Amino acid sequence: MLGGVFKKVLLVLLVVVVIQNWGKIERVFNPSQVAPEHVRTSARVVLYSTEWCGYCKQIRRFLDQKGIPYQAFDIEKDAQARKAYEALGGGGIPFVDVNGTLIRDYAPEKIMAALK
Repeated sequence: MLGGVFKKVLLVLLVVVVIQNWGKIERVFNPSQVAPEHVRTSARVVLYSTEWCGYCKQIRRFLDQKGIPYQAFDIEKDAQARKAYEALGGGGIPFVDVNGTLIRDYAPEKIMAALK
């Protein structure tokens, strides 16, 4: 009986890990979705988010799928990140700074435009 419970717990953990890393997994199987090399090497992308924000998770997945490097800061857990977020004007999450262009919502097309 204990073995069955253990298998179920392992299965649930596996599903959670796959969901959290879906962008990276998808990029392995579909490399045509990756951003061009010059975008990946020259991009300066900073994501201000929270752990519970669904749109923040979608932005992370999008950036991972495109192979765009980024720094992510949780504004609820990191006081310095919160100060930087507020200094930039805040205004909601996800909040993305792409090479100085500030994007205050879930907008993959704006991110790609700012990377050009």
